[in-house]
Amino acid sequence: MRRGARKIYGRGVLPALAAALLASPPPASASGFALRSPDITPGAAIALEHVYDGSGCRGGNISPALSWNDPPAGTRSFAVLMFDPDAPGGGWWHWAVFDIPAGVSALQAGAGDPAKHLLPAGAIQARNDFGPLGYGGPCPPPGPPHHYQLMLYALRIATLGLGASAGPAEVAAKARANALAQAQIVGLYGR
Repeated sequence: MRRGARKIYGRGVLPALAAALLASPPPASASGFALRSPDITPGAAIALEHVYDGSGCRGGNISPALSWNDPPAGTRSFAVLMFDPDAPGGGWWHWAVFDIPAGVSALQAGAGDPAKHLLPAGAIQARNDFGPLGYGGPCPPPGPPHHYQLMLYALRIATLGLGASAGPAEVAAKARANALAQAQIVGLYGR
């Protein structure tokens, strides 16, 4: 982890608010609403292909492929976030993509790289806590494995009203406040 990026993107009121929201019970899940990934098995180690490449980690930094089904009635958009609650300082945001249109049911591997232009039209990525826009894979300090929460929110609004300059904690707080349902996968990574 780069400590300097933390000053800009990871500290302050919004990260504390988002962490508190994540600790509270999730919105009621819609029957059948589920998040899946061929790249991340729940409770299993995350492959090097998806690990950050920098800050002492050597990985491919490719965002995982994701798909979902059976969103609740009234879903107007989706948001996907990736958070490490085990990181020092109250957690670390690895990815925030939002304003995903309601008709979309998947993100392909690598969609978190803004240079590849793989997101659906209208979707926006925020900066991760490493600093750049898009996906920043797992890169915990040496020690026990960390838990990486990939969270999908089905939202009652078409847009969050935020831009790419929004911090991931702000995206998380707004997504949580407007969620009809949440689905989640938790993967592990340690070094």
